[in-house]
This record gives sequence, C-alpha cells and structure tokens, in this order.
Amino acid sequence: MSIKQNIEEIKLKISKTEEKAGRPAASVKLMAVSKFHPVEEIAQAIESGQLLFGENRVQEAEKKFTTLKELFPDKKIELHIIGQLQTNKVKSAVKIASCIESVDRYSLIEEIEKQCTKIDKVINILFEIHTGEESKSGFTSEEELEKALSDCEAGTFPHIHPKGFMTMAPFTEDQTLVRQSFITLRRLAEIMRKRYSSLDLSELSMGMSGDYELAIEEGSTLVRVGTAIFGQRDYSKK
Repeated sequence: MSIKQNIEEIKLKISKTEEKAGRPAASVKLMAVSKFHPVEEIAQAIESGQLLFGENRVQEAEKKFTTLKELFPDKKIELHIIGQLQTNKVKSAVKIASCIESVDRYSLIEEIEKQCTKIDKVINILFEIHTGEESKSGFTSEEELEKALSDCEAGTFPHIHPKGFMTMAPFTEDQTLVRQSFITLRRLAEIMRKRYSSLDLSELSMGMSGDYELAIEEGSTLVRVGTAIFGQRDYSKK
C-alpha cells in the first residue's frame, strides 16, 4: 500500500480503538516517525495531510525538515524530537522542534532553557519516564521528576512549557508487560496532574506501530508510528 493508504488505515484503526475504549473521537493524535526515511517519503505523508512528525536524531532532522519547510511553506509542519538528546545537540534541537518529548533528566531541562533563552523561543516538552526494564532512558527517580515539575510550576524555566509525559514500552511480545508499561505512565500522570494542577500535563505519548492500540486503551493521547506508515527503515542510510 502507499504511504497515503497506510496513514488512512492507521487513522481508521485509531478511531475504532477510541470508540471501543470509550474515548472521545479524535482524542488521539498520530505522529509519523520519519527516522531514516528520505525527504521524498515524508513529502508524500505531508501531501496526504500528515503534519506531525517525530525524529530521533537532531542532525538528520535538521537537514530534512529545513528542506521540507521550504517545499511546503504553507503547511504547519510540526516536529517533535523523540530520541535520547545529548546536551550538545540541544542548541540545534530547540531551533527546529516545537516539542522535545525525550526530556529524561533535570540537567537537560536546564540546557533547553539556556538555549531557548538565547533565541527567545518557547518550547513544549514531555517528561520521558522509565517504565520498562529494557528502556534505556527516562526519569527513574520520582524525586528528580518532582523537582523538575515544581520548578516549572514556580516559573524557573520561562521558555519551557511542560505538556505531559512519554514512555517507551519494553520490546517484547508479552502484551501484559507492554500494557503494564502504559498503565504505569497513566497512573503516574494522574498523580502528577493533581500535585501540579497549574501545569498542563494532559499529553500522554505512548504506543508505536506494534502496540498503539493497547496504548490508546490505556489513555494515550499521541501515538508514534513509523514502520506501519513508511515500511521498514533503510538502516544503511544511518
């Protein structure tokens, strides 16, 4: 099937899963994960109406989306950084992205604020939470997470808008473990929303090509789908 047909099919599955789970229609957003896919394929997705994209690598994203925004000047293309972010890549990341989902440590928030201050830009972030043993990143200390949330609420980081939470489920065929990962994030989000009620922490980014329906059942508001849209990535183009 074409990229356009894949997007249409996934959106239909999302809609059906929302209904099945008793969720409001259009309560879940679809992100197209375009890592290792060329500009030409992403352009096909944009022409099909897909405007929200996720990239793991800042350098790759910068090249591709600078070109894409020139090709589609009238489209409101939105780019999220979803891969583990090194401190030395923050300067470039904040220039090209509207949201950094992979905020996994307090020191990263400090660097994002520093770089956003330099260009006077406000950026959205999601706090990445470690919920599965195989996950390599994410906050593991609730104390450090609460420090970050408390300081955001106090206005310590005026160029940063927290929008919610993100997680990577463990890579396993065991759906019980995958679902538990999503439940863990949802429950943590519920607690933090009550404790930091002045912040908008409504976004739950969880679920990928193989498990997004499970994630929607457990409260995801944003699913990150790559392979089911673009097909297998060409890893030779790393």
